Amino acid sequence: MTHWFHRNPLKATAPVSFNYYGVVTGPAASKICSDLRSSRARLLELFTDLSCNPEMMKNAADSYFSLLQGFINSLDESTQESKLRYIQNFKWTDTLQGQVPSAQQDAVFELISMGFNVALWYTKYASRLAGKENITEDEAKEVHRSLKIAAGIFKHLKESHIPKLITPAEKGRDLEARLIEAYIIQCQAEAQEVTIARAIELKHAPGLIAALAYETANFYQKADHALSSLEPAYSAKWRKYLHLKMCFYTAYAYCYHGQTLLASDKCGEAIRSLQEAEKFYAKAEALCKEYGETKGPGPTVKPSGHLFFRKLGNLVKNTLEKCQRENGFIYFQKVPTEAPQLELKANYGLVEPVPFEFPPPSAHWTPEMLAAFDLTKRPKDDSAKPKPEEVVKPVKEPDIKPQKDTGCYIS
Repeated sequence: MTHWFHRNPLKATAPVSFNYYGVVTGPAASKICSDLRSSRARLLELFTDLSCNPEMMKNAADSYFSLLQGFINSLDESTQESKLRYIQNFKWTDTLQGQVPSAQQDAVFELISMGFNVALWYTKYASRLAGKENITEDEAKEVHRSLKIAAGIFKHLKESHIPKLITPAEKGRDLEARLIEAYIIQCQAEAQEVTIARAIELKHAPGLIAALAYETANFYQKADHALSSLEPAYSAKWRKYLHLKMCFYTAYAYCYHGQTLLASDKCGEAIRSLQEAEKFYAKAEALCKEYGETKGPGPTVKPSGHLFFRKLGNLVKNTLEKCQRENGFIYFQKVPTEAPQLELKANYGLVEPVPFEFPPPSAHWTPEMLAAFDLTKRPKDDSAKPKPEEVVKPVKEPDIKPQKDTGCYIS
């Protein structure tokens, strides 16, 4: 099963020096600021490094986040926040709203924004891996796991950290509930695509495949609904993707449900189910064309040319023809006018996000270390405040062209 996934751009950020002249009063505190600067720069580099793997990403992210925690949490594990939480201004762009950045003088904003990019990296890594030729079973499992990890990170940010922001997210920004919910559900839906491909490869019962496809279509519909009240100018392309995947997996569900009905000698109903599959496949095909023509964040591709798409078209056509032949020779059943109701529930294979937690503060953070930051010596003009002329440069992402006709299978 060839996979193709829509991806929004990575978030971009302004450089952060972590230089606090006058405030830092000792070599150990200077060293931790230097480590923050270098570990942040290293993590940002890895986002666009094609040789980066999940282990490298986890190590680099943990290294930076454990140091950043000293700017957020008190060292005695009480609910009190660190005195350094508001010392630094951070600027980040959003995945949908171009290069217009948001800025907050809050280390929690930095933790969430960088965490968001880590989750995006996992989705992009999964997409690259799924687009490879001759993907192995282990690589398919890695795609599946990476998408579940990404869902877990997005979920953790939404539930545990975004509510702590002093300044709530603006409408249409990444940290707003509707957007982050769409990201969570999309990751779950895409991971289930891998499950479906595996079930087809292992020739599992058509009833199970139909149920999984139906649940996946519902996921895509929910993600699309989460974005429905956003400005079409920046959400239209993403929504086309979610809608076409919803139609695509609804077609899958009707196709495999038809096979189940045929196996139960309900040939007339099977034909009607396959006709419905044909209808949803045609809708998905039309949406593929619209997706390619819609401007907005995301890749410019023609999904209908991908093998993952064409294979379903052939399957629906061949299965429908088989049902019609059987009905003409054996069953002679009337084809219902109403399509069968899909009330399918999958008992296996449903994807849940992998639980995520940020690492605890680095062992370098001690009461003595915190005391070496003297906030009474901050300059009067407060150089940490944002400079209007600062420009946030977009992230130069590697140009990965999806495979067209390789027939890469998730097996």
